[in-house]
Amino acid sequence: MRKESAVEALGQQSLLMPARIKAALAANDRLKLSLTMLQAAAAHATDREAPVADWAPDMRQAGLHDATWLRELVSTAYFDDHTLVLPKIALLAELLQTDLTLMARPVCDGGTPVDAELRQRRDDWLTRLGALAEREGLDGDGLRALTHGDRRGGDSLHLLVMDLHRRLNALSAQIATENIDGAHAWQIKPDDKALIQAFMRGIARTAPLKFSHPGLDTAVTRDHSRLLIQNDIGTNDVHVLVIEVEPGRIALTYSDLHAGRFDFFCRMLADLGFAWTVSAPRVSSELNAGKPYQLGRAELRARGTRAMCDALERLASRIVFVIDWNRARRRLQIFVDKAGARDLLWQAAREEWGHMAWLLAGGEELVYGAMRAAGADVFRVGDRLDAVLGRDAARDYLAALLRTSSQALLAHQPVNQVADEARLLLARLLARRTIELDLIAEHAAWCHALAQALGDALDGAGDAAALSLRAKDWERRADRLLTEARQRAERQARWAAVVALLSQADDVADALEECLFIHSMLEAPPVDGVPVEVRDALRLLCDTTTAAIQDWVRAIEIARHVGGAGDAREGESFLQTLWRMLRAERLCDEQARQARRAIVRTLHASPATFSLANDLAATLEKASDALLAAGYSLRSLVFSRNGDAT
Repeated sequence: MRKESAVEALGQQSLLMPARIKAALAANDRLKLSLTMLQAAAAHATDREAPVADWAPDMRQAGLHDATWLRELVSTAYFDDHTLVLPKIALLAELLQTDLTLMARPVCDGGTPVDAELRQRRDDWLTRLGALAEREGLDGDGLRALTHGDRRGGDSLHLLVMDLHRRLNALSAQIATENIDGAHAWQIKPDDKALIQAFMRGIARTAPLKFSHPGLDTAVTRDHSRLLIQNDIGTNDVHVLVIEVEPGRIALTYSDLHAGRFDFFCRMLADLGFAWTVSAPRVSSELNAGKPYQLGRAELRARGTRAMCDALERLASRIVFVIDWNRARRRLQIFVDKAGARDLLWQAAREEWGHMAWLLAGGEELVYGAMRAAGADVFRVGDRLDAVLGRDAARDYLAALLRTSSQALLAHQPVNQVADEARLLLARLLARRTIELDLIAEHAAWCHALAQALGDALDGAGDAAALSLRAKDWERRADRLLTEARQRAERQARWAAVVALLSQADDVADALEECLFIHSMLEAPPVDGVPVEVRDALRLLCDTTTAAIQDWVRAIEIARHVGGAGDAREGESFLQTLWRMLRAERLCDEQARQARRAIVRTLHASPATFSLANDLAATLEKASDALLAAGYSLRSLVFSRNGDAT
């Protein structure tokens, strides 16, 4: 796909010629490099022992960094008798044809007076290049016809390229009448200057975040009542932004091959107040090999020049964040899920860190290097970052790395320093790692929900059968957390202690779910409830158990900070919370006995109700016992993490 074709497809003819000239000048660079490499191929075929030059920098500068076959053309060419055999000659012929067509277009097919001689020479060479694709190589005359620069020796492709280049430079001088803060402007009005300057302020504010990546070139012209702004986002797919400015109104047309990046840009502009109208995916035979692309229009209303300038500045400042967005998303998804990757890119745009610095500093290799430095006892081959650290911690780490990379590269610090920072950030995160506690805390939350549901049931709030069904679902969710811990323990030995602790905590969840089931039977025929004295005794036992679970939740949260700043204070608070859990367990023992006395006094003549009520009291007591055991396990886990196994 060529950028000027996209501008034409979007219906902005006034911007077409500058876009065509810019694309033609880029094609000129590629043609000259291709012909130079063809000559290098002939030289290497003549002397196979001579070293092959490194063409990567030149190819990258010309936009041919993906054409690895072109480098192979130089190294694999050889002579068979007097024929230079080029294994990649069909690809070379296609590249030369494409770039010649593109370079000649403003001169031969544009809105300017057409040079008939140049058009005839172009057509002749396109025919000759088409025939070249069917051959295996070039003889001496064929090679010379492509590359020589002597006008006395007849026409050549090289001479045609030189003549086209001369005409393109003349056209550029005619069209670009003014440069306004970096924007190429022509045929504008004096009042347009403030709007253009505002747009370019936004570009300039965030443009450093693209670093060496091409893009953000701006062309501006006027089409009757509209000021038209095109920004070159710097990609070679259907990725075009054309802005129309009229009094009190800013409208834009945006197209993108990638639906995810399209949605991302829409979201950024929606936050600025733009209202979007998005079309169904489109297909054009001239754009991106006929692949479908996204197209949308957005509009913002603003009163007064100041408001218009402010909106244009904010709009322009967002453009840099879609450059190479899809590549960054794919790299981030190696370590977090798709939603996490998009959230990270959104945060990087909102905070104006960008993602290009992270990519330039190594991208995924920065993270892999930090994971390797952490050691095999933390990360094994094939481990995902979020699987080991947890989703939130992994996102926090990657966000910090995006920020650090941007700050370092903007300060011109060496890339090696960014890699050191990546390792240091991960080491700090691992030192205060809480993924185990995250899992334990989530399990504790389900236990707390179950205890509260039991309290509600004993108060007669809600349907007992429905509460029992809901409790079963909660118990299963808690059980899945234990299963997750067991799976982690299969890969990392340190999770064995977490499995032991969660097994005890899961006994709490199981017991509470069983209590709710028993209660549903007590509320159903033929039992239909228990005497008030029994209900009050069971409610008191449930309240004490719930209070102990609340302390369990507090202890887990405090455990996150034991061993860090304020160690003595946090350690004392942690032990006091565990001590309250111990006292609660002892109180539950006494309250369970009181409940049994009430059951005997009031239900001795009702065997079924007696049995169920007694089972409920015993199961609640069992929950408090399991909770105390989990508390002791948490104490051991916290002390072992901080170097004290006592």
